[in-house]
Amino acid sequence: MRKTSAIVIGLLTAAVTWSYGQAAVTTYKATLGGAAEVPAVMTKATGSGAVSVDTATKKLSWTVQYAGLSGPATAAHIHCGAAAGANGGVAVNLGANVASPISGSGEMTDAQMADLTAGKCYLNIHTAANKGGELRGQLAP
Repeated sequence: MRKTSAIVIGLLTAAVTWSYGQAAVTTYKATLGGAAEVPAVMTKATGSGAVSVDTATKKLSWTVQYAGLSGPATAAHIHCGAAAGANGGVAVNLGANVASPISGSGEMTDAQMADLTAGKCYLNIHTAANKGGELRGQLAP
């Protein structure tokens, strides 16, 4: 009986430790449009994106979709360090294949995580006609 009790207590301790050791996963969403670009871009294109972040590991995954661009997407990024109305540097490259839908995963630094939680990161889709970006959307929980 003692052996069974010890096993049960060990399993319960492991389960409690595991559940409290897991970080929260937060999802940030963005609606993408040309008007959010700095400077604004006249486009009929639209899009949306979601970025899920594990706050303990700083690992993130994303799904971004768009339609109606002036031409093929040439790049897609998460930019950080800028609130709406300002431009920031590239934080995360969303990959080499940026045809819609875009999905993937990566990591962020502590500083980038701080910017994300402060509302200072955005998704940006670039095209040849709009090298600075044709679609942009600020990431918000």
